[in-house]
Amino acid sequence: MLGTATPAQPAIVQSAPIVAAPGTGNAATASANDVVDSVQKFYSNIKHVTAQFRQSVTNDTFGSTKTSDGTAWIMKPGKMRWDYLEKKKTKVEVKKSFLSNGKSLYVVEHDNMQVVKKSLENDLMPVAVSFLYGKGDLKAEFNAELDKTNKYGAKGEIVLKLAPKKPSAQYKNLFLVVSPDNFRVTQSIIIDSSNNVNHFRFFSPDFEKPIKDTWFEFDERSVKNYRVVDADQEAKQQGSGSAAMPPKLPAVPPAPAPAPAKK
Repeated sequence: MLGTATPAQPAIVQSAPIVAAPGTGNAATASANDVVDSVQKFYSNIKHVTAQFRQSVTNDTFGSTKTSDGTAWIMKPGKMRWDYLEKKKTKVEVKKSFLSNGKSLYVVEHDNMQVVKKSLENDLMPVAVSFLYGKGDLKAEFNAELDKTNKYGAKGEIVLKLAPKKPSAQYKNLFLVVSPDNFRVTQSIIIDSSNNVNHFRFFSPDFEKPIKDTWFEFDERSVKNYRVVDADQEAKQQGSGSAAMPPKLPAVPPAPAPAPAKK
């Protein structure tokens, strides 16, 4: 349950992404499709993960960048939670949350005192999100190539450039930064059709820490003074000729889970 009272949050770690222990893959000879297969195999096998993240969103028109820190939880089947954190004097509070229990998506904006909800039964998560819990097929939706521009990632890391096979306003390109030792993703960069950049970096992943199912549920009664907007209902009203405009539902962070920690 997520209300205005914020539970204690883990400290935000701002060190370099943790790279997993070497695997058996041969990065020197791997093709783009080989790398995609290895990445997808890993996320098909994990059960859950907790990680800190840093998101940087750059507006191409104005050249401005907004940076946010937070905590992400991912759990099969289809459960995700992203808490965007804000430091206020001596405490850290949740500013915004995305919660999905696999059936419904809630976007809770504390500053605006608003909750937007949407059903996922007919409008499924995009593949760039659903592959996290083993349901999406990256190769079916994207054409892959190895990016050699050195724009993203550190020296020696593999960078995948994925282009959607069908036109998409959300994705012009999706870049995945991959460890050459184990083919695990440590960063993702989303370029939309307007050339805006959404860059995620992940830190301190934990694949062992228990996660509760209740963390992905939201009780509307917990925020009595908030405006609750049903995005599906608003869309139906507009479709029937109503003057009411549906709210713009914020995009779920379309970022892959972090690489496992070094053992």
